[in-house]
Amino acid sequence: MSNLVLELRQGDMMVVNGAAIRFRTRSRIELTAHARFLFGRQIMPPNDADTPARRIYFALQTAYIGDEQERRHGLADAEILIEEFKAATTSASAVAILDSALACAKADKCYHALRLARRVVRHEDAVLGRPVAVIPPSSREQREHVA
Repeated sequence: MSNLVLELRQGDMMVVNGAAIRFRTRSRIELTAHARFLFGRQIMPPNDADTPARRIYFALQTAYIGDEQERRHGLADAEILIEEFKAATTSASAVAILDSALACAKADKCYHALRLARRVVRHEDAVLGRPVAVIPPSSREQREHVA
């Protein structure tokens, strides 16, 4: 397994294996073991889950970084939310992306599911005329996320 080096700014948040960490100073860290993590703007606070696609992202986020019980509930919520979204949308590409995201999540590849969900969030933001400032694509998606 290769190591992943991250540079975080003062005030940045990171969640590692369900534990929230706020950096008080600029830091450079190296993850040397398997971990479930998100950081910075990849982390969606609960109050930002205010549209259908964002609720899906939040559920998948919980399925990825929550504790064991939260992960089960997050996956179940994501499945319900995805089915509701698919029933309401006319976008065949959104349906295909969400099917892939759910398949990834069920295969315990939740980070990949989040990458796919980000695409649907960005599409929904464009349709709603909302600024696309939250959940940006990361630089090379965290070098394919070494976790």
